Amino acid sequence: MKKKYDIKSTDKKTLANWYHLMTLGRAIDEKAPAYLLQSLGWSYHAPYAGHDGIQLAMGQVFTKGKDFMFPYYRDMLTVLSAGVTAEELILNGISKATDPASGGRHMSNHFAKPEWHIENVSSATGNHDLHAVGVARALVYYKQKGVAITSHGDSATSEGYVYEAINGASKERLPVIFVIQDNGYGISVPKKDQTANRKVADNFTGFKNLRIIHCNGKDVFDSMNAMTEAREYAIENRTPVIVQANCVRIGSHSNSDKHTLYRDENELAYVKAADPLLKFRRMLIRYKRFTDEELKEIEANAKKELSQANRKALSAPDPDPKTIFDFVTPDPYVPQKYTDGTHNEQGEKKNLVTAINETLKAEFRHNPDTFLWGQDVANKDKGGVFNVSKGMQQEFGEDRVFNAPIAEDFIVGTANGMSRFDPKIRIVVEGAEFADYFWPAMEQYIECTHDYWRSNGKFSPNITLRLASGGYIGGGIYHSQNLEAVFTSLPGSRVVYPCFADDAAGLLRTSLRSKGLTVFLEPKCQYNSVEASAVIPDDFEVPFGKARIRREGKDLTIVTYGNTLLLSLNAAERLAKENWDVEVIDLRTLMPLDKEAIFESVKKTNKALIVHEDKVFGGFGGEIVSTINDEIFQYLDAPVKRVGSTFTPVGFHPILEKAVLPSEEKIYEAAKKLLEF
Repeated sequence: MKKKYDIKSTDKKTLANWYHLMTLGRAIDEKAPAYLLQSLGWSYHAPYAGHDGIQLAMGQVFTKGKDFMFPYYRDMLTVLSAGVTAEELILNGISKATDPASGGRHMSNHFAKPEWHIENVSSATGNHDLHAVGVARALVYYKQKGVAITSHGDSATSEGYVYEAINGASKERLPVIFVIQDNGYGISVPKKDQTANRKVADNFTGFKNLRIIHCNGKDVFDSMNAMTEAREYAIENRTPVIVQANCVRIGSHSNSDKHTLYRDENELAYVKAADPLLKFRRMLIRYKRFTDEELKEIEANAKKELSQANRKALSAPDPDPKTIFDFVTPDPYVPQKYTDGTHNEQGEKKNLVTAINETLKAEFRHNPDTFLWGQDVANKDKGGVFNVSKGMQQEFGEDRVFNAPIAEDFIVGTANGMSRFDPKIRIVVEGAEFADYFWPAMEQYIECTHDYWRSNGKFSPNITLRLASGGYIGGGIYHSQNLEAVFTSLPGSRVVYPCFADDAAGLLRTSLRSKGLTVFLEPKCQYNSVEASAVIPDDFEVPFGKARIRREGKDLTIVTYGNTLLLSLNAAERLAKENWDVEVIDLRTLMPLDKEAIFESVKKTNKALIVHEDKVFGGFGGEIVSTINDEIFQYLDAPVKRVGSTFTPVGFHPILEKAVLPSEEKIYEAAKKLLEF
């Protein structure tokens, strides 16, 4: 491709703008540590000096309204070049309430402007590559001629999710530009300890549908030509591009790092001499594009702009501590017809698999901007290992329902990314074939939980995360676990765990019509069971945070959910034959928790037994016990007790599984002891 930019032919106005941006950016970069010394903030700062060429170029090629950008914590000049102001950079650095990236909620030096689609990213470098791939998928589907630009250092390529992102973009042929700012170090770890290749981009030379462009990230013109070529190529060929930009890191990794401990004097002298800003200034004079006086005038204007920005930013308000509870979870869809999530309709009962399958299809018809992907979910006539998504690809097409690689982090991360394209999008992912295999995606799950809070309400990933959970199928360690205690420990997600088919249908519909993240746990043991089958009204809806009394009573309250609901109901019927009247509450939703229903029941019965399939130690039931003790202890006539699994993995042999998991007999015995207390 013909080079578009060089020192001789680039117009003077453009060169002046570039020099202004580079001078202003470097002035902010060098001033940032002073804010910390004055106790004004900016406690984390990663200087970009030495990356000037590639960062200027990234910002210049970014096209607002068409592209999405995912900068990392060293990308100060990148976002300045893209249009973020000096004042906005300082607001972020000193964590003011008016910081456009997060309102002071996220770490300093994490620059963003979500309304421009300069996205708010994590401190976990490279994990936003998956988000870039997801949003590029939306760019293709909605036929928007733009690219997703994602940026990080060379060491981030050692992370598995970077490989997953490049692999997925290559497979799907997505317009993503992966910019690797290679300065030779990951904090203090040299590149030779990261990879065998001298250039980390060479690790990906075997990928099909992938263009790799090498450039000098210290040189403005080489970087501009590389980024311009990358954007044009990615759009025209619908192909991902890696831009390997060789840079130097002039300073320490960050203000908490001391690079003199691991770099010798010769190296420090070399990187200082390679300063891209000084080189650019010398070129402008040598080729007689500017006089020294003209450049000094630009420098003076940059200094003046920084002074004004500093003054305005310092006077901006600090975050209000009262706002910490704002934007934890978006307000959900509120059911219109079945406001309490119950019904009295008669008719044919349907099992759990049918309920979920038919609800998914109904919601895909209701909202054409709904998508589903996961492992093994769309293979000819098969729809997942349990056939929950059977027939969906045939009806809605391969662009809306498709298989993902067996890479759980990729599945969740690209869902996060695709939902960034437009808030009307709703995504259902089967996070793993069995809940036990979800652990590799926990890193992306955590990102999803705090995206809404971290962005100060500017972005929420609108995802329903389905997982087949629980035991009683003879599955052993990797097919029988329950993860709800982990999910509910992280603010920012709703967690539901229905047992009956009607509740599953109603909660799934509410989830798919709501903003935000919902973990939808499905007791796979009940998929085809007669006991969990139910009549399901058309368009049935169940509100979040609304428990359902499955059996009324006055002597004891059993609080339960999932597989143990049916066991608890059976135990209650056994106790009824002994003249004990046991109330059974089906939580349905764990987060938010319907405390009022629990309290009302316990105030009536004065005794409570918490039953769940997960381990007692560390299980979700402990939170329920603590809540009861904290808020209505005076109504108790006995200690609150729990029944759950033993503090062991689940054994594969039926004898071992039975010894580990709760049973009707174990619930019956525990309830009887409480009743007789």
